[in-house]
Amino acid sequence: MADLIVKAAVKEQLEGQNVAGDFYDALDKEVATVLENAARRAEENDRKTVQPRDL
Repeated sequence: MADLIVKAAVKEQLEGQNVAGDFYDALDKEVATVLENAARRAEENDRKTVQPRDL
């Protein structure tokens, strides 16, 4: 699986919070699922372009 998130950006966004090492893998899986669902929705609507409404 490709890394879809940037650990430094996540850590920066969660400033003041500790981040468990396995959090990044779980977040990456969540992002992958969101992207797969968005792509499926676009395809179901006969589009090749994924748009914000597909989220």
